[in-house]
Amino acid sequence: MFENTPLFLAPLAGLSDLPFRSIAKEFGCDITVSEMISANALVYESKKTLDMLQRHDLESPYFIQIEGSDPKIIKKAVEILNSLPNIDGIDLNCGCPVPKIIKQNSGSALLKNPKLLCELVEIIKTNSTKKYTSVKLRLGFDSICLDSFAQDIQNAGADFITIHARTRAGGFTSMPNYKAIGEIKSKLKIPVVANGSIDETNFKKVLQISGADGIMIGRASIGKPWIFDLIKGKQSPDKNQKKQIILKHFDLVIKRYGQHGCAVFRKHLHEYCKNLKNASLFREKINQINDSNLLKSQIEDFF
Repeated sequence: MFENTPLFLAPLAGLSDLPFRSIAKEFGCDITVSEMISANALVYESKKTLDMLQRHDLESPYFIQIEGSDPKIIKKAVEILNSLPNIDGIDLNCGCPVPKIIKQNSGSALLKNPKLLCELVEIIKTNSTKKYTSVKLRLGFDSICLDSFAQDIQNAGADFITIHARTRAGGFTSMPNYKAIGEIKSKLKIPVVANGSIDETNFKKVLQISGADGIMIGRASIGKPWIFDLIKGKQSPDKNQKKQIILKHFDLVIKRYGQHGCAVFRKHLHEYCKNLKNASLFREKINQINDSNLLKSQIEDFF
């Protein structure tokens, strides 16, 4: 899987859903990951959660990312995923910085409890019938600490890890530390994927500094799902091509969510129109529209 420095689409809550992942796959994304799934919600069969597991035919390899901190719940969640086809791996989230997740001792809170983190990885590896077990982490919680137990994660059964180049305290705005990723990688035998503020302008430098085996693109892909093709050296789509991509994305969202898709797609539209003339006026207009036909008309007129 890591022969040619694969490009991953990061799991982005409320953004990297099935429609967006399918668009990203069309434009050079190699590996997709579901939105973060609550292991607890999965075990108690939340319909919304089960819907989030669906994959597009283009998605291969495809990973499901789960979050949780209760070993018994994690095991049950893995057993449920075992019964579902077309999933290549299970990824454990140990990097989410959201306070609601932290309070449940999940996400990046697990960085403060390496013993439990490794226990959860071992549970997934031991019980999963999927090909890969992976872990997505940050460099640490308040300060860099991952280097002190990264080998333990490897020994627990992780086939590869993805490292966001910031601590939890660093949020999404502090300077990413790609050198720290490289220092951790030097201690491991398994592949390492670099994540955190990577785009088509700096990916070569990130690979050089970190020595990473792959790259995970997150927020830079929103409003620019063709970023994967750009990284692979292809030309950016022209104005008309971008318009057609946006309209296709919109149609996929409406097909999946119905009229609620207008609210879902607004987050993407805010990024698609970024830096364009009269973008702020366009945002004001679309924020008031909940009719898909009217919103599509506005998209066609603006782009």
